[in-house]
Amino acid sequence: MNDGALFLAVFLACAVEAVEATTIVLAAGTARNWRSAVTGVFAGIVVLAVAVAIAGPAISLLPLGVLRVVVGGLLLVFGLQWIRKAVLRASGYKPLHDEEKIYRAQLEKAQNVSTTARFGVSDWYAFTLSFKGVVLEGLEVVFIVLTFGTNQKNLPLAALAAGLAVVLIVALGIAIRGPLSRVPENTLKFIVGIMLTAFGVFWGAEGAGAVWPGADASLLWLAPAIAVFSLALVAIMRAWRIRHETKRTVSTSVESAQTTTAAESAPLAAAPAASPAGSGPTTVAEPKTTNVVVTRLRSFGMFWYDFVIGDDWQVAAGVAVGIALTFLLSVSTGASWVLLPIVVALLLPYSIRRALR
Repeated sequence: MNDGALFLAVFLACAVEAVEATTIVLAAGTARNWRSAVTGVFAGIVVLAVAVAIAGPAISLLPLGVLRVVVGGLLLVFGLQWIRKAVLRASGYKPLHDEEKIYRAQLEKAQNVSTTARFGVSDWYAFTLSFKGVVLEGLEVVFIVLTFGTNQKNLPLAALAAGLAVVLIVALGIAIRGPLSRVPENTLKFIVGIMLTAFGVFWGAEGAGAVWPGADASLLWLAPAIAVFSLALVAIMRAWRIRHETKRTVSTSVESAQTTTAAESAPLAAAPAASPAGSGPTTVAEPKTTNVVVTRLRSFGMFWYDFVIGDDWQVAAGVAVGIALTFLLSVSTGASWVLLPIVVALLLPYSIRRALR
């Protein structure tokens, strides 16, 4: 993997995360209080800096083989999720990610919350909204920078790519003071998902002991192969959706005609007598007591579960099994590298099918 590919992969991935974080901050500042929103941004940056200071040296201490297995596995889980969502949107099964709609929803929600001052911050809601947006999206930026940069032994270049992506998106957000709806986020997610999956397959298999034919040059056919496979899934699913919608329309028209005929031939039925007011059973809502500590701990655990495992644990389990089998095959055969691409070809359609249930 050369420096150009490293820069492009990190830049695009971080740009996607920066779009979502900037949309949240813009909504908080526009609807509430810009000073509090900006304070939340700086507080989030401090938290991310601490995370980098702790995680950076820890990751660099891992043996290269272990690092590639861990990074490859996580990138595979991330990449497959991004591709699945992009395929569902591109095929029409899921609405496109509309930053303008998200911005309006965040704006409306922020406008309906009362203003409360805490810890010297004049608008605590604006602060927390910006803080959470920066930290949640920023953690993925940190992960991408550390994993790509450490694995390729070029952390400064990865950090530079991430910094330029964030600065560019923030500058666009400030310039237009609104949603970044012109940024083709679904297309970016499609591209980034393909790249993350390709790097995850390459590094995961390599860390498990597989030897790729052509070494780093394998990425030149691996990424296009994943892209072609994903686009084929889009075409197949789009054709299925159109066919099913056509059948549903015809079926609905026939049922509507049958219902109309039956209604015209049936005698009018007497309307049921209205029950007297107050005669129905009344339900009294019981007060709920919630343990705040337990709730926060559960939310903290769910955040890290979603960050590492994602929204489909079976995909994460399949990736882990694929890497383990690659390690076992690498002991006895030199072609163990073929296993993870096969796992991806099986897991992606399976994950899409589970999402449609």
